[in-house]
This record gives sequence, structure tokens and C-alpha cells, in this order.
Amino acid sequence: MSMRPNISFVTLGVDDLERATAFYKSLGLTPHARSNEHITFFDMSGQVFALFGRAALASDAQLQDDRSPFGGVTLAHNVCTAEDVTALLELAVASGGALLREASEPPWGGLRGYFADPDGHAWEVAWNPGVTIDDDGRAHLPT
Repeated sequence: MSMRPNISFVTLGVDDLERATAFYKSLGLTPHARSNEHITFFDMSGQVFALFGRAALASDAQLQDDRSPFGGVTLAHNVCTAEDVTALLELAVASGGALLREASEPPWGGLRGYFADPDGHAWEVAWNPGVTIDDDGRAHLPT
């Protein structure tokens, strides 16, 4: 047995599931019908993005919740145009997120910025001219 080259679920631990769900809905995501009062699922074109109570997630994984503001992980959402970077950052802030880094050009080209959701999870919004985004929103690196 070996690990397949895909990620099935990404689950974020949140303090207030209702607030977190409302934030992601305001960004345009639709909760899956299997969501309930304990967890919210979003279908992300073949992967599942989930929101789960922070304490419950830590307990389930047998981890201590040290409340560190940065856990060494960021999530990324690649977009099709440079203009989409600024638009999505503005939407995230208007929806209750915090701007971490304004849109700017990284050394490798393109445009990127960062926001944090209401629980402090960091998201990069990026337009990379070397990455193709298919009709389902999946990113493809050049061969």
C-alpha cells in the first residue's frame, strides 16, 4: 500500500461553526447536503473542504490545541486572472476575513496576496501565469 497523489479532505478546526460556515458561504461556496450541526462540508471539484469544531478536531487527532496563530500551513486558491486576486481578497475582507498581505508580485511572476478567515487560517490567493486552471478550478503545473 502506498499513498496516492491526491488530497481527499482538508478540514479546518473552527471556534464557531456557524460563523465559519457563513464566511465561506459569503465567498461563494455551497455547503454539501451531508453537512450537519457538527461539521460543514464543501465539494471542491473532487476534494472535500470541511469545517469542524477546533476542540473536537484536536481531540479526534489526539493533538494538543496550543492556539498558535500560525501552524506552518497556508491554503492556496489559484485564480485565472490578476484582477481576480484583488477581487477575492476584497470579498474575503468584506465578509469578515483579515487582509494579511495585499496583492503584490512575487519574484517568480504573477500576483498573490493573503487573507485570514475569522479563525485565523491563512489563505493565499494567487494568479500564476505558469499554472493552468481547468474548468473545474483545478490547478495544473506545466510539464
